[in-house]
Amino acid sequence: MLSQKAKDLFEKLGMEYPAVAIKYCYSQPEGVAHTDETLSFCEFVKKAQTGGKPFFITKEDDNCFGKMVLGMIPKPALGASGQAGLDFGVFKTQAPNTRIYNNMVTPVPGSINFVIFSPIALCDFDPDLVICVAEVEKAEILMRATSYISGDVWESKTTSVLSCSWMYGYPYLTGKVNFCITGMHHGMRRRGTYPPGRFIIAIPYAKLTEVIQALEEMPWELIAMKKDEESRAELARRMARWQEMSPDFILKE
Repeated sequence: MLSQKAKDLFEKLGMEYPAVAIKYCYSQPEGVAHTDETLSFCEFVKKAQTGGKPFFITKEDDNCFGKMVLGMIPKPALGASGQAGLDFGVFKTQAPNTRIYNNMVTPVPGSINFVIFSPIALCDFDPDLVICVAEVEKAEILMRATSYISGDVWESKTTSVLSCSWMYGYPYLTGKVNFCITGMHHGMRRRGTYPPGRFIIAIPYAKLTEVIQALEEMPWELIAMKKDEESRAELARRMARWQEMSPDFILKE
């Protein structure tokens, strides 16, 4: 179960939209209300951020392709033909859109039948994903936390359409953190789900303990970014030490 320390650290970030915990289930979850709305998957994430209550959805509640990228329904033949991408003007021909369907990774069909969304403050389960929607200053802290201990390379793997596949399927199946930027993706932009320029960061369970430890231990504001005299003097002291260690190493403040 997500610890109170983890919840407090995500709260401390002060993100414009609260973090959301997501759980994928084969069987219907107990003690959680069924949503009373029909929305797209990305809109359900926002509903959890703004509604303040946990809920679950089924494939019947999703009016877009989130249910497809989670293997809740088969890939539709017409969509996979690329016709929609051509008609929307996203692609010159059908083929590029078709390749997106072939390249996306999806869970075994039927293995996910219910999805729980919860504001992180109310999460009482081990989340498969934690979703953060953050302005760049908060996103930098979060992304740095994903590599503070491991040194993992930051990667954004996504596509102009069906970005939900890469944000809600890919991290779950690979255990890798992924991110995208709002305003860059067709469905979310068309719906106006978020203002442009926000980072959506998907943290899978496999990385969550490490990220929580990093958020607790690392400096949120790096010393080289501070402008006060004490910090600048300390940075100068550390850099002078580099010169003692290796006179050929030159890096100006």
